[in-house]
Amino acid sequence: MITIKDVEHVAKLARLELTEDEKQLYTKQLGDVLKYVDQMNEVDTSNVKPMTQVIDFVNVMREDKVVYEQTKEELMANAPDEENGFFKVPKIN
Repeated sequence: MITIKDVEHVAKLARLELTEDEKQLYTKQLGDVLKYVDQMNEVDTSNVKPMTQVIDFVNVMREDKVVYEQTKEELMANAPDEENGFFKVPKIN
């Protein structure tokens, strides 16, 4: 069972300032959460297989293949402007 001292300790660790009403509220809420966790611990999961994905995941990407390989000279022939073997582009301010 969660006590107000526990809530104060967690609030101190989180550097939170809580009012008395908030301490009462969070004590009840954290207690409810822990009761729910205890209830979940009672569920028999011995015959459930571990999963890494919720749904079946299949890779639909294709392999990368070079279809057409161009030389540097062919590529530079398409450049509107070129300098020292590189594309020349306008300066960005």
